Amino acid sequence: MLSWLAKKMITRNMERASAGDIGPTLKMDAKDVRFRFPGDSSWATELQGKEKLEPWLQRFADAGIQIYPDEVILKGFPWRQTICIRGRDHLDSPSGERVYENRYVIWGHISWGLLRDYEVYEDTQRAKALDGYLGSVGKL
Repeated sequence: MLSWLAKKMITRNMERASAGDIGPTLKMDAKDVRFRFPGDSSWATELQGKEKLEPWLQRFADAGIQIYPDEVILKGFPWRQTICIRGRDHLDSPSGERVYENRYVIWGHISWGLLRDYEVYEDTQRAKALDGYLGSVGKL
């Protein structure tokens, strides 16, 4: 039941982020959230704090990346829950050409309804290729 509810909430938040509204995602983040996105692309980062994470999330939304959760697992007690999200994301050019496509796993911890830390794992070479496209259209 927990995983089903979590998938509903995550799906809603990702739909809003895909539409450019990162507010629902930010509401889930603790003030001192820790976020990691490994790799050597311009997306790679390690951040501490909601105020530092917000520009990263806004850049993601502003780029127009569409993100979908395929599976969400939530387990544990309210004071120490583990969440795992497996899904896919993509970006289409204004002409409709698919210029980026990737799969991801997000692994994190929640306490009393707030994300305390999470890390995104995906094909970092595809993220780097996305940088190339975004640079070519002046969005990097």
